[in-house]
Amino acid sequence: MAARTIAIGDIHGCSAALAALIDAIAPGAEDTIVALGDYIDRGPDSRGVLEGLIALSARCRLVPILGDHEEMLLDALRDNASLRKWLSCGGADTLRSYGWTPGSHRRRLADWIPEAHRRFLNSCVPYHETVTHLFIHAGFVPDLPMDQQPALALRWRVTDARTASPHYSGKPAIVGHTRQLSGEVLDLAFLACIDTNCVRGGWLTALDANTGRIWQADSAGRLRVGRD
Repeated sequence: MAARTIAIGDIHGCSAALAALIDAIAPGAEDTIVALGDYIDRGPDSRGVLEGLIALSARCRLVPILGDHEEMLLDALRDNASLRKWLSCGGADTLRSYGWTPGSHRRRLADWIPEAHRRFLNSCVPYHETVTHLFIHAGFVPDLPMDQQPALALRWRVTDARTASPHYSGKPAIVGHTRQLSGEVLDLAFLACIDTNCVRGGWLTALDANTGRIWQADSAGRLRVGRD
C-alpha cells in the first residue's frame, strides 16, 4: 500500500472519536497523519486526546499543527495574565480532564499538565506544506508564502465560502477551525474545511489528501459509514 497523508480536524477533547478514527484508518509507519490543531478544550477528555496523539506518533509520522486553543494554553503557561482568557474559551474543561476542581486553584497551571504533554504542545508546528497540499489550522493570506503567513491568519482566520480565495501556489489547502454545523466537509476544490463540529454533536473527520477518502466518528466513537 502506498504511503498516505491523512488530515484530522478539530478534536476538542473528543478522545473516543479520535480513537475510533485511528482504529478505522489503521496508520502504518509510512503514513503521515496531520492533526490540524484544537486538540483540547470544550470536550470531556483533552488529556486522553493528547495521550492518544503522543501514542500515535510512535506508530506513524505525526505532524501536529498548533491551533488557537493550544496557543492559548501555552500563553497561559508562560503568562498568568493569559490564564483567564484560556479558561473562558474551554480551558476549564481541559483542566477538569487532569483532575482539577474549583477548590484546587492554588496549584500552578504547570502542575496540572504533565511535562510530556507540555513538550508535545511545544512541538506543534504553525503549518505543514507538501509538494501537493497545504495543511493549516485556520487559514492563510492568499498572496503570501507560507513562511510569511501571520499567526493571526494561521490560527484565527475564519473560512467564509463566499469570500475565500485560493493560495497563489495553486496547492489546495486542508483547514479546520471554522465549524461546519452540517457535519459535512466544506469542499471548495481549492480548500477543504474539515472541522465538522464533533464536540457539539457533529463528527470528527479524517481526510486522505490524495484520494479524498473520508472517515468520520462522533463523540461517542461511533463511525459514520458510507464515506468512501
